[in-house]
Amino acid sequence: MWNRYPDPSDSLPIPVAPYDFVQIYSRFSAILDAQREHFVTHAGNRKITNKEQSPRVAELREELRRNIAAHTLKAGAHATPILSLTLYHRTAPSACYPAMYEPSLSVFVQGRKRITLAGTTYLCDESTFVLSSVDVPVVSQIVAASEDVPLLSLHLKLDLAVVREILSQEEFHAPNGSFPVRGITIGKTTVDLLKPFCRLLDILDAPEDIPFLSNLIQREIVYRLLRGPHGERLRAIATLGDQSHRTAKAIAWLRANYTKPLRVEELAEVARMGMSTLHHHFRALTAMSPLQYQKQLRLVAARERMLVEGIDAASAAFEVGYESASQFNREYKRFFGQPPMRDIKVRRLAGSVMVSD
Repeated sequence: MWNRYPDPSDSLPIPVAPYDFVQIYSRFSAILDAQREHFVTHAGNRKITNKEQSPRVAELREELRRNIAAHTLKAGAHATPILSLTLYHRTAPSACYPAMYEPSLSVFVQGRKRITLAGTTYLCDESTFVLSSVDVPVVSQIVAASEDVPLLSLHLKLDLAVVREILSQEEFHAPNGSFPVRGITIGKTTVDLLKPFCRLLDILDAPEDIPFLSNLIQREIVYRLLRGPHGERLRAIATLGDQSHRTAKAIAWLRANYTKPLRVEELAEVARMGMSTLHHHFRALTAMSPLQYQKQLRLVAARERMLVEGIDAASAAFEVGYESASQFNREYKRFFGQPPMRDIKVRRLAGSVMVSD
């Protein structure tokens, strides 16, 4: 019999694979290391090769690595006196875990990490940065880290108001037209980008300078991004009236209201766009539909509450907006690979926690 009301779980994005890529990576690590000199990282339509490095880039990267190591004496996420800056020190590979990337810039100086957004995988190593222009849910995994050679990185939140202010300057001309681009990209660190980051970490040792100098240095970092090959992404999101900016407003609203029932008409009103136009640009930025985005937010939030707060699956389901515990269990299993309580038990035994770096 034809079912007028299809199973909502069918609209879920590609589930997180239940197996752990760490084992696969370890098996082929020797091959990967042998080919490292010729490794190519894909960044949109561009290709970045690590075969040759500028001596100055290598020098600045080493300076940044030493600074991060000096301020992260143990494994974990380390907040800093600069509120928008977090430093990370990881000493072991991890399983795949969901994470939310907000408008931010992450710079890696040691180790390797894999980030996947709707089937597109980005491999980050010591030569790369990750730029996120909107809130996007990804699947993340640390693939190379140890006690002797930890993964070291930094995460800088971006203030879109500052981006708009810099764009108002005369040297930044209005773009010829808007085109939808993915909300996350990977790029290669350069001298111009690494220098202000080195200065930003330097002032961590001079707390009296932070209130004045940190804002100036962060503005320079935003300026360098806007002048670089990936600046168009930030420009589109920050430009008032641009389709990407309107879509970003819808994304922000949905993230703040994911527990509420989703009405696409209401979301389109928030963005001041037609429903079909919103759907097109929403998928272009996040690689998923608004409904898929909301479901992933709900599932990740429920999992975190079960892990951190110790509540049961039914309570977590209702807290994040589900009206049916059975529907929650079905969608959770499809996305994470196993039923809620079994998944939580496995995560606790493995000592796994939700992280967002």
